[in-house]
Amino acid sequence: MSLPQPEQLIANMASALSPITQQDQDVVMVGIHTGGAWVAQQLHDTLKLESELGLLDISFYRDDFSQNGLHPKVKGSQLPDIENKTVILVDDVIMSGRTIRAAMNELFDYGRPEKIILACLLDVGHRELPIQADVVGEKIERPVNQRIKLSGPTPLTLSTVTLDK
Repeated sequence: MSLPQPEQLIANMASALSPITQQDQDVVMVGIHTGGAWVAQQLHDTLKLESELGLLDISFYRDDFSQNGLHPKVKGSQLPDIENKTVILVDDVIMSGRTIRAAMNELFDYGRPEKIILACLLDVGHRELPIQADVVGEKIERPVNQRIKLSGPTPLTLSTVTLDK
């Protein structure tokens, strides 16, 4: 089964997010490093948001930190003011929900948003936590031992990686 084109998925997401960004003047977009940051940058440009794009590195907030150690490429987070704002949190692929939980934990260390809207390029299911995206480029099914990898930033490409079990 072939994977969808990221450009079309981003266009789908932008169409779904456009009414939100037009109604709400206090919108901040935040991308989760690394793939979510790439997707967020393209969405931010497409939607012509005036607010600064935020970048979130969740390395220190992951629940597998003690098992896997620190990722060698920690980038650090750069967030604009999120207090009482609508935060559009962007990631590339939602699967278990653990990355999003870590991202929300970090966001609340920076302030209390009015609300968080979760936007993901792909939803592959297999949730371990009750977290669902509000906006999804596309929902696809994959076996548990397969991961979808986003490469980029230019061009963005999707590939499948099969894990040894």
